[in-house]
Amino acid sequence: MKNVLLSLPTFGFVVATRAALAFGAGLLAADRIPPERRRRIGAALMAVGVASTMPALRALRTGRRRAGFARNSAAM
Repeated sequence: MKNVLLSLPTFGFVVATRAALAFGAGLLAADRIPPERRRRIGAALMAVGVASTMPALRALRTGRRRAGFARNSAAM
């Protein structure tokens, strides 16, 4: 298991981007909303999720480095 050190706002950002992507994909697959409206909302949520993936990955990579630094500093 890898340790990742994230602030609460950064963690919330990562979770929100994944949720938008998943919810958009779910809307595109659902049948309960009229098709045209469902496609617009689903595509917008998917676009937000995809566009925010790179900043989220960068935040996770930085958090993993900070966790490694904190672990190494505690061992000294």
